[in-house]
Amino acid sequence: MTQASLTEALKTAELIHDRAHLNAAIVAMGTRIDAALAGETPLFLTVMNGGLVFAGALALAIATDLEFDYVHATRYRGGTRGEELQWIKRPNASLHGRTVLIADDILDEGYTLRAIRDFCLEQGARRVLIAVLCEKRHSRTVPGIHTDFVGVEVPDRYVFGFGMDYHEQGRNLPAIYAI
Repeated sequence: MTQASLTEALKTAELIHDRAHLNAAIVAMGTRIDAALAGETPLFLTVMNGGLVFAGALALAIATDLEFDYVHATRYRGGTRGEELQWIKRPNASLHGRTVLIADDILDEGYTLRAIRDFCLEQGARRVLIAVLCEKRHSRTVPGIHTDFVGVEVPDRYVFGFGMDYHEQGRNLPAIYAI
């Protein structure tokens, strides 16, 4: 896809959540996360690449001390259909006995988040919490996965912006759009 394709997509895309709404939702999530952590120092695990923009904003909204690491696991590789999970980078930090807070852009069907959560538990994490910027409204979520903290809901459409891509572009858009 070329830059022109993103420009064309934005001409007909619907603005779902603007930056002010997303910022307010992230600040509210930070408050809820602080209450849930109750003085712990969790491992804040960003899911790359989609979770980067959201995780940075969320980390600034959390007053609790955090230790940072990231994972990069993907099923999409630039496409719109998921394939077998590919691990690009696993966390360096020890997860044993820790509370892990996973930060990702979206819970859609949940295969990737479930695999990351399960990996953390297999590595001995005491507790795994999942924070996502958005959760897609549909009934296709895989069994056994849920979020602990959600910023906003999005419709069951192709969404992009604020970390989510439109064919590997538009992650840095300051709002969420749907086509």
